[in-house]
Amino acid sequence: MFIRGQKKAAGAMREHGLLRSAGTVSAAVAVSRLTGMAREMIMARFFGAGEIYDAYLVGFRIPNLARNLFAEGALSAAFVPIFSQYLETRGPGEAKRLSDLTCTALLAVVGAFCAAGMFFAPELVRLMAPGFEQTPAKFALSVQLTRIMFPFLVLVALAAQAMGVLNAAGRFGIPASASIFFNVGSVIAGVGLMRTVSASPIVCMAVGVLAGGALQLAWQLPSVWREGFSYRPRVDLSDPGLRRIAALMAPAFIGSAALQINSMVSTYFASQLTDAAGNVLNGPVSWMNYAFRFLQLPLGVFGVALASVTLPRIARSAAVSQLEEFRGTLAQSVGTALVFTVPSSIGLAILGESMIALVYQGGRFHAADTRETAASLACYSVGLAGYALIKILAPAFYALGDARTPMLVSVASVILNAAISWTLVTRAGMGHPGLALSISMVALLGAAALFELLRRRIGGLDGRRIASSAIRILAASALMAAACLAAQRLHLAPALNLAVSLPLGVAVFYGAARVLRIREVEAIRTACYTPLRDAPRPEVGDPPARHR
Repeated sequence: MFIRGQKKAAGAMREHGLLRSAGTVSAAVAVSRLTGMAREMIMARFFGAGEIYDAYLVGFRIPNLARNLFAEGALSAAFVPIFSQYLETRGPGEAKRLSDLTCTALLAVVGAFCAAGMFFAPELVRLMAPGFEQTPAKFALSVQLTRIMFPFLVLVALAAQAMGVLNAAGRFGIPASASIFFNVGSVIAGVGLMRTVSASPIVCMAVGVLAGGALQLAWQLPSVWREGFSYRPRVDLSDPGLRRIAALMAPAFIGSAALQINSMVSTYFASQLTDAAGNVLNGPVSWMNYAFRFLQLPLGVFGVALASVTLPRIARSAAVSQLEEFRGTLAQSVGTALVFTVPSSIGLAILGESMIALVYQGGRFHAADTRETAASLACYSVGLAGYALIKILAPAFYALGDARTPMLVSVASVILNAAISWTLVTRAGMGHPGLALSISMVALLGAAALFELLRRRIGGLDGRRIASSAIRILAASALMAAACLAAQRLHLAPALNLAVSLPLGVAVFYGAARVLRIREVEAIRTACYTPLRDAPRPEVGDPPARHR
């Protein structure tokens, strides 16, 4: 009984710690996503959803792909587990040396890739958006903007490594808020250039992307230095830690890339969509991007935030062979992700058009653009839980030293998405909403595959508890959906509709969750209202303190 009490107390303390850390990251990511949405709103007002913004999006697609993969994917998945193990078992000196070696390698490899990308920019644009060649000016602008923004790769790679160092050191707020400085810095620099130089406005905004990337890195460096990880160039290709990171990077890159590669596949198809007269449409690439930006808010606040705080914890558990703690942390993260993403996806599908009209509509962004963007958002929202769970589950394999499994799931997802996209566009005639729906379907299937494979790998993942929570979450979300749909019958203006429907939906979901006793909701409520010093603490058997 005493041991059982110890385990229960340890689990409660772990739950409190995870939720509090996730809350810190969620708050920072929420502000980051909102500033990102403000950035998109400014772009919508200036450039609308036509030829110029389509070209900008294709120009930014590859550096932004690298940003997503490095900041929220491959580098974190490969670097954080190894770096956390070094901190836990070898101390800060060896961890600093590994950080220096990784940073030097990133500068060399990513710098070379950046130079090659700038040189082959026409081929890259032709590969991503073949339909643009039918409009030579649009194609040429896409190439120009690609070359301007490609150096962003170096900045984002270094910023991602700084994020990994801070997360492994237990510092989550600073790295999570770094994207705020990218969003704010890119807009201020871009608009400032528009007001002071005679260059094309869209070129000024492209240069602003580089300024934002530099500011994102600069924001994190003082905290990295305070943790004792100031940079010193080192080269040692035989270092075992660097070799382990390199061995994980390639499969982790592929394993983390499914959503981004699928977005590029969607761009490929969207760039060739035509109207009834057979003319290539201007707008589908922009509509899908604006819609996905809305999805980024709940995905970042819940999925990325939970993944950021989960990975260092499960990596430390794996390093000291605490498999029960590994399972508990992961199961809690999965349940918490579901309790946020399932109702969020329903809210986006029902209220998306009002949200988009309120945020984007105006200037060169018209009511027709709002309708088309909302159609994409409704289809994207179907897969929100899948996107979030993949961000949590895939890195769990890397913490166990298995990069092959998520890589194979990712490759299968890309192939499946291409097949479904082709079917929905060419056979079903669904256009750009079909492309968004394809990505959602593949995300849900990928998350289910990762969950089942991980459950088999670690001998269980508290599946009954997660299934019970999922059923109750779906029931509470259905009641929320009914309330929001009833509110839509009032046919209110977008702002008033949101003012009524959002609080109503949240209240109905929370009330239903309390009645249904959804465990994750009760845990979140307890973590919010219980001071940290009052959280249950085990008297013995605490995990070893982190080396500073």
